[in-house]
Amino acid sequence: MARRSETGGRLDDAARAGWLYYVAGRTQDEIAAAMGISRQSAQRLVSLAVAERLIKVRLDHPIAECLELAQRLKQRFALRYVDVVPTDPASTSTTVGIAEAGAAEIERWLKRPDPIVLAVGTGRTLKAAIDQLPAMECPQHRIMSLTGNLGPDGSAAYYNVIFSMADAVKARHFPMPLPVLVSSAEERELLHRQSLVQRALKLGEEADVAFVGIGELGPDAPLCEDGFLGRDEMARLMEQGAAGEICGWMFDREGVLMPGSINERVASVPLPSTDRATVIGLAKGKRKHLAILSALKGRMINGLITDEATARYLLSV
Repeated sequence: MARRSETGGRLDDAARAGWLYYVAGRTQDEIAAAMGISRQSAQRLVSLAVAERLIKVRLDHPIAECLELAQRLKQRFALRYVDVVPTDPASTSTTVGIAEAGAAEIERWLKRPDPIVLAVGTGRTLKAAIDQLPAMECPQHRIMSLTGNLGPDGSAAYYNVIFSMADAVKARHFPMPLPVLVSSAEERELLHRQSLVQRALKLGEEADVAFVGIGELGPDAPLCEDGFLGRDEMARLMEQGAAGEICGWMFDREGVLMPGSINERVASVPLPSTDRATVIGLAKGKRKHLAILSALKGRMINGLITDEATARYLLSV
């Protein structure tokens, strides 16, 4: 990598310190420890970030290392879009940083003057991103949910984000009027014949861009914690080679949808084809490494928003 100029390097450090302070909520002592500098230096860098107007609602300065990692990921996996945010080593959050970056990219798509179909998945990371969106008027666009909005007990699925998005964005919203999972393949076929569902399935085929979470598997995975799958069923899926899930669709280590099993009961709209649509996954963290890598291998996604640590892992394997 080319040597950064002294000015550019200092601005990069200021941007990193500003991100840790304003986005990740770290103290100046914590920033100093994370960056290996004195508290006074950390204070000066945060002040510099403000003086240089790098700090707004979201970080507005591209950090050189993150840009380089993003470019390498883009080339390695033939991606249309990549955004890599700084890693806060002291944080245990799975959403900080990528939620803000996801909101910024969703906002950019919604600001397009020409009509688009924007599809959204579900999950904690995506909900955190939607919660960051400003109020917008977008009557020319259609926004649809790729997943059902009912939980296993018939209640509203908490992390289905279509209704949260409707509160902020004035556009036509199309929820998927089904449970996330149904009892059998036969029930899914019956439900998918309904006219409202047929419209949702057709709209999914027309999506220009989709934003989805990438779920890890295991006994503590969200699918188990939220009551969609029992831990015994999760264990069987992993024994069969499941590596991750997107909108409930289970895939193996090569990013290939698994035949039979739970995928026969998933009522979600099929993921838009990456041959025509931009499908952006939002995910970071060690627990999701395998799922993210597998999704990239199988071209289930052709866009990624992640953090430095995860980007370095993906480039190391």
